[in-house]
Amino acid sequence: MLLLAACGGGDDGDSNADPVEGIQKAEFKIALVTDVGQLNDRGFNQLAHEGLKRAEKELDVEIRVAQSQSAADYIPNHTSLARQGFDLVIGVGFSQGDAVDAAATKLPDSRFAIIDVDQQTLKNKPKNVVGLLFKEQEAGYLAGFLAGRAELRRDGADVVSSVGGFKEPPVDRFIAGYQAGAEEAVPGIRTLSGYSQTWDDQAKCKEVALSQISRGSGVVFQVAGGCGLGALDAAKDRSVWAIGVDADQSYLGPYVLTSAMKRVDEAVFRTIKSVTDGTWEGGKSITFGLKDDGVGIGKISSEVPEEDVDALKAVEDRIRAGEIQVPTSLR
Repeated sequence: MLLLAACGGGDDGDSNADPVEGIQKAEFKIALVTDVGQLNDRGFNQLAHEGLKRAEKELDVEIRVAQSQSAADYIPNHTSLARQGFDLVIGVGFSQGDAVDAAATKLPDSRFAIIDVDQQTLKNKPKNVVGLLFKEQEAGYLAGFLAGRAELRRDGADVVSSVGGFKEPPVDRFIAGYQAGAEEAVPGIRTLSGYSQTWDDQAKCKEVALSQISRGSGVVFQVAGGCGLGALDAAKDRSVWAIGVDADQSYLGPYVLTSAMKRVDEAVFRTIKSVTDGTWEGGKSITFGLKDDGVGIGKISSEVPEEDVDALKAVEDRIRAGEIQVPTSLR
């Protein structure tokens, strides 16, 4: 009975007090809508969930997750959660932009946030939406620089590659930075790139990566969510280096050189906190970069020479200081 009372609602009396004495309801309710990669993607969606769980613990908010089985679920999920009175509904990923735009336009009194979409690019530019953006190119540049240094130590032609999911702005920012960083480390290095056209079919990412490795790539960078785990597996099978994305994926094994990290968890937590402390402001986008600890590099393999680690740190310092302008689009 206590559990039912704690989860139930009521419109009478103190909005924070439960009818059962001593039980308090959370003042704020926050919801997360995953993309089709769902929470087990070991990256993007998982990081967003970690930020949500942190808010539950530190900010004492009530949380709910809607896992989307297909793109057709996006609009119903956002609309339903907003109508249920959630104080903020967060969409994970570029593919949910249209859904958030539609739901926010239809329900102007609700709050929404969308990861990887600039609020100003939404069709209706709803004032109740905040876009959460990242300087993926900066993390990509660091990963590419380290990849170039690693490839330089390998016999044969210098080639590195990347496997993207879909050709979307956040993916291409990662890859643009990666290619520029590799070129910084090894002028004239060859860079290969391909797209799997899926976020979750690991076999397709593995196929793209194996093709790149057969063409000489000694380092494979995955930018494809759960699908990208297949690209990493291809690198493992062929005994070449792999680079993870979004989360630190070094736990997969010693063949992971490093990971280009995007602190989606931190961005989600900060956005939720803005709702709870009353500073939330819609109709804009917030960008997280190296200076904000919004992107960075994950654990570096112990096989990487100290001189490469030092060189990487120097490059990072130059980016932070604005001395290196990292490209955001592919050549």
